[in-house]
Amino acid sequence: MTTGPEASAGAATPLFDLSGKVAAVVGGAGVLGGAVCRGFGDAGAAVAVLDRSRERSDELVAALGAKGVRAAAVVVDASDRSSVEQAHKEVEERLGPVDILVNAVGINSSTSFFEIDLEEWHRILDTNLTSAFLASQVFGRAMVDRGQGGTIINFSSASSEIPLSRVLAYSVSKAGVNILTRYLARELAPHGIRVNAIVPGFFPAEQNRKLLDESRIESILRHTPAARLGEPDELVGTMIWLASERASGFVTGALIRVDGGFGAMTI
Repeated sequence: MTTGPEASAGAATPLFDLSGKVAAVVGGAGVLGGAVCRGFGDAGAAVAVLDRSRERSDELVAALGAKGVRAAAVVVDASDRSSVEQAHKEVEERLGPVDILVNAVGINSSTSFFEIDLEEWHRILDTNLTSAFLASQVFGRAMVDRGQGGTIINFSSASSEIPLSRVLAYSVSKAGVNILTRYLARELAPHGIRVNAIVPGFFPAEQNRKLLDESRIESILRHTPAARLGEPDELVGTMIWLASERASGFVTGALIRVDGGFGAMTI
């Protein structure tokens, strides 16, 4: 019998092997979504990059293909049902049935409460929350009909549970993602579909670049035990764990923090 580090490594690897799986990442051409796509590809999954940006999606798919990953770029308006339905059809035609859905679309705004108009309010909620609802409905229905289970992973936020300044609409949308996640976990469990959310702390990305000025970064770091911002690749291990039936098969309805301890701080 083999013992020691080699045995441990050999036993652990299958837990995080996504070979034979098809993952669809909505918002996959973004900074965080892109890191997830690359991580899933490294773990053996075929990857569909769903995004508004054809150019960035094509670039990412080319990079994945150069590493031997089966990948496809699909343009989608994630807040439009017909667009999501068409994207789902295209993913299945090009890569096969989807086993893993990640909802990673996100936008933000620093508009103060009394200055937020309905156009901005709906734009942020539609992009961050309605998109997750629609994709979960369209891709989730296909998972149910297929009858082989699956997993849905949503992107929440550190601002979903505590009132951070200057991001009201964003916080409301991400609080909605939390409830959507827990509801779907209950609704879809009888079909073998797990639904969880990752709760990132502060990672430099498109949606928060304008908000992270020097004074705000200083405030964030004072409230983060790790005393730094996160790197996109630091989300990947958690995402692969949640995507793997072997590694997290009894995990559903969970909100998993990857925040450098931000959520553990009080005063």
